[in-house]
Amino acid sequence: MTQPLSDRDHLRALLRGRRKAFVAGLPASVRTLAFRVLPSPVMALLPPDARVALYRPVGSEAPTDAIAHSLADLGFSLCLPRLGGKPDNPHFMDFAAWVPDEDLLVPGPSRILQPEFDAEAVTPDVAFVPLVGFDAALNRLGQGAGHYDRALETLPDTLKIGLAWSAQQVDHIPAESWDVPLDLIVTEQRVFERGGA
Repeated sequence: MTQPLSDRDHLRALLRGRRKAFVAGLPASVRTLAFRVLPSPVMALLPPDARVALYRPVGSEAPTDAIAHSLADLGFSLCLPRLGGKPDNPHFMDFAAWVPDEDLLVPGPSRILQPEFDAEAVTPDVAFVPLVGFDAALNRLGQGAGHYDRALETLPDTLKIGLAWSAQQVDHIPAESWDVPLDLIVTEQRVFERGGA
């Protein structure tokens, strides 16, 4: 018997379609310029010696390639999420050191490119995370597997920043007890801060 879809599943499907249509409708010049660099108020929050976690975008997710190269050029150490590092826990996600254009990436359990299992595991000071949807209270709706929520829950001191297109914002995300709210969300139009207008 098929399990009925929850409100969050319906919202995910709606927002994935909205995001895809939004990105497809953007002029090429806007797509090229969006997320080229981080806004200066966000850069000001990154300690000079910070280890920064990024992600490899899938489909119409907010791009990170230009940000990765910009941060690497500024001397920041980078890392990427890595799934499946514990044979007894297929949902385990950690972060592994990564240098853009130098370190080999391999398909992980979800077919998303990630560092190899012999890459050094690290703890990020700042984590940029993908999302399907968000609200003004900085609640994040992820893909539904809970990988990021479980990983971020173990990193209470890590600055958590979502990257999203403006079309992914909704009035209210039905948050669950295990959801980890973000500290900031950056879109191609503005930066949302906790307690901000």
